[in-house]
Amino acid sequence: MEDLIKWLVNEGRIFLVSMFYAIVGIILLFTAYKIFDLLTPTDLNKAVFEDKNVAVGVSVGAFVLGVALIIAGAIKG
Repeated sequence: MEDLIKWLVNEGRIFLVSMFYAIVGIILLFTAYKIFDLLTPTDLNKAVFEDKNVAVGVSVGAFVLGVALIIAGAIKG
């Protein structure tokens, strides 16, 4: 019974740490996107969602994937 409790506590700790890193990663990704949006001459949300500009969507998608890989590598260590 004690082994089960130790296992549950350990798994709970791993889950909480994973959730913390996920939240930090999402916040960093959102912040990087907003900075990228401020540095570009056009409003990216308007260009992608209202104007349906595929080229801007591909550029934003590539940027987000690149930043996500960098954040994941930094968190993983």
